[in-house]
Amino acid sequence: MGTLPATTAHLRVNSQSFAKQCLDGEVTAGGFEWYFSWSFGEGQLVVEPSLGRALIEDALLRFLIRTDYDLEPGGDYIFTVRARF
Repeated sequence: MGTLPATTAHLRVNSQSFAKQCLDGEVTAGGFEWYFSWSFGEGQLVVEPSLGRALIEDALLRFLIRTDYDLEPGGDYIFTVRARF
């Protein structure tokens, strides 16, 4: 059986506010770069620009939910997206 496709995504947290219950940052993967805003109080994720957004949005949300208490402003993180792009 062959290996599954994978792309490494790099995430940087730019700001975090527990009062507003939001986290802002940027993520890069496969030559794409996006900016995101996650309202963890409401569970809403906004990813811009729209170019390639479908490639990262679901994996990014899963990563944010799984690691939300470990993320800090200025922190750099990596996660794997089970797709090649």
